[in-house]
Amino acid sequence: MYSAFLVHPPLAFLLQIGGFGGLSLLLPVVLIGFVLLTAIPQQRKQKAWTKMLAELKAGDRVTTNGGLRGQIISLKDDAVILRVLPDNIKLEFLRSAIASVTTEEEETK
Repeated sequence: MYSAFLVHPPLAFLLQIGGFGGLSLLLPVVLIGFVLLTAIPQQRKQKAWTKMLAELKAGDRVTTNGGLRGQIISLKDDAVILRVLPDNIKLEFLRSAIASVTTEEEETK
C-alpha cells in the first residue's frame, strides 16, 4: 500500500485516520444537538397544554381543535360539554380536543 515515506510529512496523518476523521466526530454531536433543540421545546409545549387541560372549569371560553368556540357548561373525567352560539347548542367533546382557552382580552379584539 502507501508508505508514509512517500507522502509529504504534514499530510501523513490523513493516511492514518482516513479522510473523514473530523466529520465522523462532528456528525454525532450535531445530530444530538438537533434532537435536543427540537425535543425540549416540544416537551415544554406539551406540559403547558396538559396544565391548561387540568385547569379547565365551567364558564371558561374555549376553542376546539376543529375551530369551534364555546363556553364550558360542565366537565366530566375525560370530556367537556360546550354551549356553542348562536343557538345555544350543547356539544360534548373530549378534553384532548380543546386547543386553547380564550381570555376576555382576546374576545375584545
